[in-house]
Amino acid sequence: MSKQSTESAIKQSDALRPQARSADAIRLGFLVWDVSRLWRVVLDRALKPLGVTRSQYCVIAFLARRDGMTQTALAADLDLTKVAVGGLLERMEAVGLVKRRADETDARVRRVYLTRKGTRMTQRIRELADPIEQQVLAPLADAELGAAIQSLAAIKGMLLELGEAGNGAEPD
Repeated sequence: MSKQSTESAIKQSDALRPQARSADAIRLGFLVWDVSRLWRVVLDRALKPLGVTRSQYCVIAFLARRDGMTQTALAADLDLTKVAVGGLLERMEAVGLVKRRADETDARVRRVYLTRKGTRMTQRIRELADPIEQQVLAPLADAELGAAIQSLAAIKGMLLELGEAGNGAEPD
């Protein structure tokens, strides 16, 4: 192959890269969405005997990591309206999974805490979810799992930056 035809082939390849990358981005976005959907379906099925809905599971999971979150922060993290979270928390409070209290410094702010029953439910959820997660991730070697986590964390970081920029806030 001549030098000129090699350079021409490289230019054509470079010209196709943005289109290929765009198609890969679409495929990756759909794959992430589909994996998330399927993961939720499998977890929903496993958690059904506990009588916990997906929404309740998400509240419990967030509070297990950051007990005492405000209702507003919980709504933002769950991508739900404040009214929807309020109704969800009412139902969870009625069955004894959470307790809402006024903030100590601002009575307008309501904080949400897991009760003892909610904490026990967290443990029962983990007991059911851990084996499923192990099975789901079994096909990946440790290095592949680490790379996947690193890649998704980088993508998440960029999405958070873009989200902040779209809200008029300056990205970090």
